[in-house]
Amino acid sequence: MSYIGRFAPSPSGALHFGSLVAALGSYLQAKANNGLWLVRMEDLDPPREQPGAAADILSTLEKFGLHWDKTVVYQSQRHDLYQHYIDQWLASGEAYYCQCTRKQIKVFDGYYPGTCRDKQLSTKDTAIRIKVKQPELSFNDLHYGRVAIPSRLAEEDFIIRRRDGLYAYNLAVVIDDIEQGVTEVVRGADLIEPTGRQITLYKILEHQPVNYLHLPLAVNSEGNKLSKQNHAPAISEHDPVEMLILALQFLGLSPPMELRYQTTEATLNWAVHHWDISQLPNSTEVTSTF
Repeated sequence: MSYIGRFAPSPSGALHFGSLVAALGSYLQAKANNGLWLVRMEDLDPPREQPGAAADILSTLEKFGLHWDKTVVYQSQRHDLYQHYIDQWLASGEAYYCQCTRKQIKVFDGYYPGTCRDKQLSTKDTAIRIKVKQPELSFNDLHYGRVAIPSRLAEEDFIIRRRDGLYAYNLAVVIDDIEQGVTEVVRGADLIEPTGRQITLYKILEHQPVNYLHLPLAVNSEGNKLSKQNHAPAISEHDPVEMLILALQFLGLSPPMELRYQTTEATLNWAVHHWDISQLPNSTEVTSTF
C-alpha cells in the first residue's frame, strides 16, 4: 500500500481523551487513504514510564476497535540502530559531543549557541548534538498550511543523545518512520515545533520527508493540554462507542444519533467514509469536557 500512517504513544500512563483523538485521527486518515495503520511504542525514557502502561495502551486501542496492522515496534529494542547512525555522524563530523548544561544555555535565551561545536570533546559526561547546516525555517502542514519556525530554534544544533545516555525523541522518531516506511505523520499540534528538526534529520539522512498533519489539541477549561503530565484522567472504557463519538465530534464530524447503538466497528466504518480533514477545527487548541 502506498499510504502508511502510525500512532506512537509513550507508555508514561494510560490513554486519555487527547490520546484517543490523536489515535483516532491518525487511524481515520490512514484508512480513508486505503493505507496501513501502525502502532509504535515510544518507550525511550524509562524514568517517565509506568509499569504495564504499554500493555494497557494496546488493550485500550483494541477495545475501541482501533486495530493496528503489522507488529508493534518498541523503541527500547532499537537502541543499536540509533547508535549506528550516531557513530556514523560522529566519525564524519556531522555530530559532536557537548558538555553545556541547561543553566549555561539559559544565558542565551535558552538557545544553544554552538559552544562545543569545535571543541572535540570526549564522551565523558556529555550529550551528542547534530550539526544543523541547512535549517528548516518553515514546513507545510496539511491542515494548518505553512508553519513558520523561529530562526533561532531552526538553526540550533540539537541533541540526538542525552547526557544520561538516552536517545532523543527527534532522532528515534525519524529513523523509525523511515525504517517502517511511514508516508504521513498525523499527531497532535503540540508536536508542531519539533517538526523542523525532524525534517532536518530526514535531509541529513538523504531521505524524502513525510507529509505532516497536526490535529487540534484537547485542552481543559483552564486552557491546559490534556496530558499525562497534567494528570488527565484515563479514558473510560465503559462505553467505547460513546467515547468514539465524542472524539469524532471533537475532530469536526457530526455522527448521527443512531451510531450510539452500533458497534465500534460500525462507528469507525462510518467515520472512515465521512472523514474530511477540511472539517477539522482551525484552532490549534480546543476546549474539551475532559
